[in-house]
Amino acid sequence: MSEGIELPEAHHENGDNPLVIPVSVTISILAVLVAAVTLLGHRSHTEEILLQTQATDQWAYYQAKNIRRSNVQTAADLLGAVAPQDKEKATALREKYLKEVERYDADKEDISEKAKELEKERDLVSRRADRFDGGEGLLEVGLVICSITLLTKRRGFWFGGMLIAFAGVVFASSGFFLH
Repeated sequence: MSEGIELPEAHHENGDNPLVIPVSVTISILAVLVAAVTLLGHRSHTEEILLQTQATDQWAYYQAKNIRRSNVQTAADLLGAVAPQDKEKATALREKYLKEVERYDADKEDISEKAKELEKERDLVSRRADRFDGGEGLLEVGLVICSITLLTKRRGFWFGGMLIAFAGVVFASSGFFLH
C-alpha cells in the first residue's frame, strides 16, 4: 500500500448531483462577468462625475464673463449718461468699453457651447453607466438563481439563471452601442 492521501473518485451514485461541476463552472464564469461589468459601471460613473465637474466649471466661467460684461456695460452706460469735461476722451473710452462688451458676449457664446457639449457627453456616459448597472444586476440575479440549482438539484434553475445572466450580458453590452 502506498503512503499518501487517498482522494475519493468522482462517480455518480443515486445521491450525487451530476450538475455540481457544470453549475459551479457557470457560477464562476458569471462571477467574473459580474466583476467586469461592475468595473465598467464604476468607471462610467467616475467619468460622469468628471464631466459634470468640467461642465460646472464652464458655467462658472460663463457667469464670471457675464459679470465682467455687466460691469463694463455699466461703465459704458455711465460714460454716456454723465456730462464729462473731455467729451472726446469719454466717447473713445465708451467705445472701448462697448467693444469689450461685444467681446464678452462672443466669449460667453463659446463658453456656453462648450458647457452644453460637456453636459451632452455627461448624459451619454450616465446612460452608459445605467446600462452597466442594469446588466450587473441581472448578472447577479442569474448567478444566485444558478446557485439555487446546487441546493434543489433542478436543472430549471440552472437554465433560468443562465437565461437571466445572458440578458444581463446583452443589457450591459448595449452600453457600448449608445451614441
